[in-house]
Amino acid sequence: MSRVQLALRVADLEGSIAFYAKLFGVEPAKRRPGYANFAITEPPLKLVLLEGVAGEDTRLDHLGVEVATSEDVTAATDRLSEAGLATFEENNTSCCYAVQDKVWVHGPGKEPWEVYVVKADADRIGTSATPAGDTCC
Repeated sequence: MSRVQLALRVADLEGSIAFYAKLFGVEPAKRRPGYANFAITEPPLKLVLLEGVAGEDTRLDHLGVEVATSEDVTAATDRLSEAGLATFEENNTSCCYAVQDKVWVHGPGKEPWEVYVVKADADRIGTSATPAGDTCC
């Protein structure tokens, strides 16, 4: 199973949680300080909400594809590298309250994309570095 991830930085986390719960008809799968995620079945989507700065508009933080196994991440890394894209790998990294293996690439508009697998829950939000040195989460 794989699904697209959309990570948004929101000024009003509680208001955003309430809105997206109504929009998709599901409650968050995980809630932590400054963080929530929704595991939406239809459409298949992992929606991540990260607490931003009060008063600022919601903005894109990063995009991703959640996959089932570390082998899927390795296969994506190989495919992306063979296609000529610059990749940045992170293994056993803590990001978004989860231990993950992942590979990062940037789209033509510098938007960060990750292909990742969640291996375990984590007690802290952690950070993850994109190929350009930006941090997500």
